[in-house]
Amino acid sequence: MTTEEEEHNLDSRPLKIAKIEEEEEEEEEEEGEEEMKISNPRLQRYLVAIEYIGTRFSGSQQQLNCRTVVGSLQEAFHKFIGQPVKIFCSSRTDAGVHALGNVCHVDVERISKRKPDEVLPPHEPTVVKKAVNHFLQKNEGGEIMVTDVCCVPSNYHARYKALERTYFYRLLSGPETLSAFEKDRAWHVPEELNLHEMQEACKVLIGCHDFSSFRASGCQAKSPIRTLDELHVSEVASSPYFPSIMERTQNNLNGEEHHVFGTNSAFGIKQGHRCFVVKARSRSFLYHQIRLLVGVLKSVGTGKITVSDVERILNAKTVTAAEPMAPASGLYLGYVRYDLP
Repeated sequence: MTTEEEEHNLDSRPLKIAKIEEEEEEEEEEEGEEEMKISNPRLQRYLVAIEYIGTRFSGSQQQLNCRTVVGSLQEAFHKFIGQPVKIFCSSRTDAGVHALGNVCHVDVERISKRKPDEVLPPHEPTVVKKAVNHFLQKNEGGEIMVTDVCCVPSNYHARYKALERTYFYRLLSGPETLSAFEKDRAWHVPEELNLHEMQEACKVLIGCHDFSSFRASGCQAKSPIRTLDELHVSEVASSPYFPSIMERTQNNLNGEEHHVFGTNSAFGIKQGHRCFVVKARSRSFLYHQIRLLVGVLKSVGTGKITVSDVERILNAKTVTAAEPMAPASGLYLGYVRYDLP
């Protein structure tokens, strides 16, 4: 993944920001910090929450000759305000990784279209959201949308002000071929998964550890030490959800509703999968850390390795000891938490 060049201002950088720079989010390489102070007082900084389908983009960061999340957003803002902008994301995601709530910031100067020399009061956040979504819907087909916007001070950085990040990973277990509606939305595991064993394995990994066994060889973080505040596996209803034959039959017996399909035949009714969701929460993650963690949990669930093996892999402190990495398509950046001013 190509990285975005950002300006450095070491003299004005707060010490706590310098410390955070050593941290590295899931799916990202180490990068420099954008200049924190805005010299133009007429600029309004907006914090923008976005959602997108990762398989439609070549990652989040802008790249030449590729469709990216940042590139699409910058183009939409350009069409909205009539001048180019630069967008900075809280977390960078690889191609195929989805986002329910990634966050970025952008600086906007509202200039009168009739009088180019006249600077107008900043747009209200609701206006920004509606206008940018209009262009995203028109040009991007709704595959990326703005979900929230708020005004923040000029030194409020989407990445460095983030307190923690939460990711989700979906696994669909069962021998049946994956539904067309789930294509590139989850990891299909044909084998049965043992939920209890996966939950026990999570307990080994929670806390502050050297996660060298769970970071890609290309990870550029200065330290492999990370604190995993939460790692949990739960079984949830598969989505999209439609009533099964048994549920429809029960509803008919209860007189709740009438169904077109008969109850004597299951022809045309696709067998569902068990859906498992891994939740991981931390201030920051190493490159590919979550997908490597999920790969190990999946192997525990299928019985390929044991909980004791997970402890051995963690202590080995080398990625060569880990299980194969989970694919990108099942990973979702859930949300980024801030202490907003």
